[in-house]
Amino acid sequence: MWFWFALIAFFCWSGSDLFSKIGCVEKSDKYSHLKMVTAVGVVMGLHAAYEVFIGGTVITGEVILKYLPVSALYIVSMAIGYMGLRYIELSISSPICNSSGALVAIMTVCASLIRGQKIEIAPLQFAAVGLVIAGVIGLGIVEAKEDEELRALRQDKANYKYAKSAIAIILPLIYCLLDALGTFADSIVLETLDEDSANVAYELTFLICGIASFIYVKLIKKQKYLPKKEAPKYIGAIFETAGQFAYVYALADSAHVALSAPIISSYCLLSAVWGRIFLKEKLSWKHYLTIAVAIVGIAIIGFYDEAG
Repeated sequence: MWFWFALIAFFCWSGSDLFSKIGCVEKSDKYSHLKMVTAVGVVMGLHAAYEVFIGGTVITGEVILKYLPVSALYIVSMAIGYMGLRYIELSISSPICNSSGALVAIMTVCASLIRGQKIEIAPLQFAAVGLVIAGVIGLGIVEAKEDEELRALRQDKANYKYAKSAIAIILPLIYCLLDALGTFADSIVLETLDEDSANVAYELTFLICGIASFIYVKLIKKQKYLPKKEAPKYIGAIFETAGQFAYVYALADSAHVALSAPIISSYCLLSAVWGRIFLKEKLSWKHYLTIAVAIVGIAIIGFYDEAG
């Protein structure tokens, strides 16, 4: 069953990327990222209720507070990621965001050196980190140097048009940094917390943030919620939560982690495919080359991260 769970996570998280993009791409709606936070909060809140009342997961205020710093890093990173979807193609933003694994590896090495511990990272992992960094930097250079006429030409039949903008690369990079910090902090906090309880704490914190976002957008800023525009956000939120559920079960089969992890960690590749098919995104060969370099590195890091 591990293979099917891995495929479900692979497809669901790429689906989350696609529908989140559709739900947040409207540049005229400057609160779309907060509406997306509300959508994810609602779905995760429902899943948390299922885990507590049916699954029997134990949750306390102490657990929520202890996990709060990790939850905050994840939630803020996701909100910034949703905001960034207004400025750049999904085919570009997804590989950048998923490069957080490379930063986690660097943080782990630095922490080991500070503690005077032996660095347990294989040479291929170092090479993979280098590939990810090279891919992301190359992607930024390609974006910055692309001629405006060529950009307009390749976007001619795309569903959405994007102008050259520094923020287009900066926001995914901020997501990448915050997500890496969250993952690094997660590995430390989970040494003293039950994983199921921590996940429910995260989902309940997301629910609180979702409610706060709704109050701010609807009641304070008096913004409208149109069902047609909100539907993709909730579909994306469902895919996000389903992917997380499948991810846990895929990795629970420890005998096949070495196979499932690379499959799941490469979902940004499928996100790029969905961007090409459904959003009509067309990139230059330079874009595709740098994205391919980054994705190979991400897959290798995912392999070692879970196999180790």
